[in-house]
Amino acid sequence: MSKSEQPVYLKLREKIAAAILDGQYGDGDPLPSVRAFAADEGANPLTVAKAYQTFQDDGIVVVRRGVGMFVANGASEKLKTRERNSFLKEDWPKIVRHIERLGLDTAELLDRETA
Repeated sequence: MSKSEQPVYLKLREKIAAAILDGQYGDGDPLPSVRAFAADEGANPLTVAKAYQTFQDDGIVVVRRGVGMFVANGASEKLKTRERNSFLKEDWPKIVRHIERLGLDTAELLDRETA
């Protein structure tokens, strides 16, 4: 499934995950309310609630009743580990096949990145 075919709640989840990984939200920081995030993204609040619920199920966020959702301790490291594993298992093999199909030299590619 391509990124454009993903359900909206997964796209929102990726956006929140990226913000946590980028340090926009650290351990213990509050996340935007469901309504605020929905308004910012032009999304249905129920869709945002579903994205937040998946994070809660995964232990990435914690709910403080009556206060809101907060980034759980160790969330960034947990997300980073999950993203690395996903990249190595799903994305990297496709990238390698594409590099080989194009006849590119990996050493040359690495040199280009550092230049």
